[in-house]
Amino acid sequence: MLKSLKEQVWAFDCEWAPDPQAGRLLHDLPGETPDRQAMEVMWLHGGATPENPTPFLKMVVCRVLSIAAVCRRKIGNEDTRLDLLWLPRDTSDIRQCSEQNVINTFLQAIGKHRPQLVGFNSKNADLKILVQRAVINGLSVPEFCKRPEKPWDGNDYFARDSDVHLDLMEIVSGYGEKRGVSLNEIATLSGIPGKFGIRGDQVAELWLNGQIEKIVNYNCCDAISTYLLWLRMAHLTGIFTRDQYADEQDLVREMLMNLAEKPEMAFLENYFEEWERLLHATGQQ
Repeated sequence: MLKSLKEQVWAFDCEWAPDPQAGRLLHDLPGETPDRQAMEVMWLHGGATPENPTPFLKMVVCRVLSIAAVCRRKIGNEDTRLDLLWLPRDTSDIRQCSEQNVINTFLQAIGKHRPQLVGFNSKNADLKILVQRAVINGLSVPEFCKRPEKPWDGNDYFARDSDVHLDLMEIVSGYGEKRGVSLNEIATLSGIPGKFGIRGDQVAELWLNGQIEKIVNYNCCDAISTYLLWLRMAHLTGIFTRDQYADEQDLVREMLMNLAEKPEMAFLENYFEEWERLLHATGQQ
């Protein structure tokens, strides 16, 4: 369970899709093979069926498209600030959209700020793909990778039992696929938006169609839901009292309303409305 509250908490989420270049290299396809065709070959080798034409592939053969995080930090002794961060910041900028830039920017920021990381299936998925693809992209992020000689000497993002990286799915799920809990299930039943508008299995098609902005928006919503679930679990464990939990949720509302005033962030109005609807539907409002 949750044991402590750090000065900075980043609830993060990643989006990825099959990497066509991986398909060309691993399946001996001609270099000029179109992206869609290369991905179809990858899905075929990954066990595609008429019922499931786009099966989940090993993360190592997928490219990271977007990363989003809700960042909570203390300012002085009393104030708390929330920020929503996302990569790429400008989806029209080819350089910013490169996988190398997205991963490097995020891991360098973690190394600099050393936050407590919170994710959902992040130990087996999100953090794993970031490390795998960082290796493939030839990145160097020593501050992120730094491991203390003793557990109490600093943040260790690779220690299995460290609370500097909390995987909420690992906490709420039992062992084995049949007992696993999805973010959509536990979030929705808790009055928090789960998956709505876009599903994870649509991300590859969005990327093929050049709709990176929609992927980033979807990614931001998942990061916000992960953060709200973390707040709820922090309340469960006593880190936040009932009044503190209410105040923390109000900070999220304030963040959403401020961001939604920007035309490019108007999609957050839909998130806010869905959150209010679910709170009412679950009797929490």
